[in-house]
Amino acid sequence: MRGRAGSGASGRFRLLLTLAIAVIFVASVGGYLYTRWSAQRQREVYTDGARRYTVKASSLSEGQGTEQPPVTVDFDALLAVNSDIVGWIFCEGTAIDYPVLCGENNDVYLRRDYEGNANTAGSIFLEAQNRADFSDANTILYGHNMADGSMFAALQSWQDQAFYEAHPVIWLLTPKQDYKLLAFSGYTTSAYSEAYSIFTGPCEPLNEYLEKAAVQSAFSTSVELESDARYVLLSTCASAYGADEARFVLHAVLQPVP
Repeated sequence: MRGRAGSGASGRFRLLLTLAIAVIFVASVGGYLYTRWSAQRQREVYTDGARRYTVKASSLSEGQGTEQPPVTVDFDALLAVNSDIVGWIFCEGTAIDYPVLCGENNDVYLRRDYEGNANTAGSIFLEAQNRADFSDANTILYGHNMADGSMFAALQSWQDQAFYEAHPVIWLLTPKQDYKLLAFSGYTTSAYSEAYSIFTGPCEPLNEYLEKAAVQSAFSTSVELESDARYVLLSTCASAYGADEARFVLHAVLQPVP
């Protein structure tokens, strides 16, 4: 009798163990499928946004010069969706093709898309301490480094000289003015480094800041740094370092397009 009771308990244990493994398996598969679906949905939100609110150069009328933006943006329609939209950032040959947001603090668009909906990819957004019209001497833009290569994941590609030479310009379009972002320095740094300093206007500390940034660059460039120019810092997580505090930053001159 004892042997049979022992066998029965052992059988029940094996059954419970099998059920537990099955539940874990189903939950894991479900989680994986949800993650894939969520990532796909996130991409579709921005792909659809680019299709609805922008027109690429290949679709524009002929006659545009090489100094003109390769994309035009319907800001009237965009601002009707969300008045926090302050611009559009685009770099040909990369996934960077997104609206730029400015919230009342840096948490607003960390996990929200440009429509204000929950989205783990978040948005490309302005440092809340910066002026939304890019009139500060240097302005900071943040974006997630997504595993699928979206948002600001492409920034780390500027560590490669050949990539920089193929992509020296990023376009920043706003409702009032179009700009070229002329990249001049890219490197990995701490989330708490002086790279995130903000300057509202020309000053000697800004000149020193720019000199230090240029020295740290992973690529070489002939872009000239002028004391009275305005600058933009693009920032994302540095995935290669596997640390929450590591960031890759790309400095650029903000050059108005006539």
